[in-house]
Amino acid sequence: MISVLLRFARQVVQNVLSQLTQQFNIVQEQAYSPMQAMVQQVTDGVWVGKGADAFVDEVSGLMMPGVGKIGDGINVFSKNITNAMDVMDRADDQVSGMVNALGDIFDSIF
Repeated sequence: MISVLLRFARQVVQNVLSQLTQQFNIVQEQAYSPMQAMVQQVTDGVWVGKGADAFVDEVSGLMMPGVGKIGDGINVFSKNITNAMDVMDRADDQVSGMVNALGDIFDSIF
């Protein structure tokens, strides 16, 4: 029964990790990359002047780092979940080993 629950929990966690990866990709594709492209276009001369400089400073100094922090947070969360799954798997292996050893002891007695 416990093994079934652990397999179910692993599937749920794998699904969460998949969703996190998708969210990270969305942040990259729909937020960070377009901002980076706009900054590059302005830097290449599409827009010049004080307004252009202010735009580049604002997007480069505030928006892009903020979006980057969101992506970093998603990555840290994913790594933490993966580490938790590893701990859960190791604990399950240890418990299984103990139960099997206990079973062997009882088998030798009876």
